[in-house]
Amino acid sequence: MSASAAALSQGQQDHAFSLCYRPASGRSVLPCWLALPNEPAVDAPPLVAVHGIRRGAREQALLFGRRAACSGRSVIAPLFNEGGWPRYQQLVRRGRADSALIALMEDLRLSEYWAGGRFELAGYSGGAQFAHRFAMLHPHLVSRLTVASSGWYTFPDQSAFPYGLAARPGRRNDWGPRLASGLGRFLGLPILVCVGERDCIRDANTRSGPNIDRQQGSNRLERAVRWVTALRQAAADRHITPRIDLAVLPDCGHHFSRCVEFGGLDRWVLPLGDDTLGRL
Repeated sequence: MSASAAALSQGQQDHAFSLCYRPASGRSVLPCWLALPNEPAVDAPPLVAVHGIRRGAREQALLFGRRAACSGRSVIAPLFNEGGWPRYQQLVRRGRADSALIALMEDLRLSEYWAGGRFELAGYSGGAQFAHRFAMLHPHLVSRLTVASSGWYTFPDQSAFPYGLAARPGRRNDWGPRLASGLGRFLGLPILVCVGERDCIRDANTRSGPNIDRQQGSNRLERAVRWVTALRQAAADRHITPRIDLAVLPDCGHHFSRCVEFGGLDRWVLPLGDDTLGRL
């Protein structure tokens, strides 16, 4: 945890928001961390921030909370524990992580933590894998998508799911075609892809091999660039005007808190009216 995050966590409350843990309850099997603004704006959409494989949901709520509170917005950071959700990133494996998030959001609506409707979705690393696949499968639930530092992607091509949107050989009712059915609506969403300019080192968590490297590139930076290019081309092929941007975070590798504090990831995820941000 960064120094600023540690200092804030000691008091559990900033002048602008409160941080609290909500255990799994009601309809939801997921616990979550909430950053609740002290002065909430009426009907302001929440930011749903999905953690990576280190399960840092608390840190996500904490580091996004202050900026979200500037516009009266809450942050909802679901926690996919490792025992129950070992491959939540792939969305539809073992228990349907997408359905778990939908149930959590409905539970929060019934508990009056938000008014319902669409929400903004952001994910970091493994959470970015979850987030873009969730938005592909449920584009009607997402108003804006931010994908940060994903290790790999589902491409809008005819590779077998989860690398692309084609059905896997020998499987009936596979997930690729289901994601493909909503591709047009997905490509019409505002989509931002962020990645550190130094996030180009292959590590043990980087899925690799001849086929995926050929399709996506050899590291997270290259893969982000290729995915954005593929989405823009898919939108053009469907005569959709894309709102798909790429932001390369300066002097950042694969570290969430550094991407926030030094790369301005929170500013990209939660832009305010006076922000001047450069996109590619």
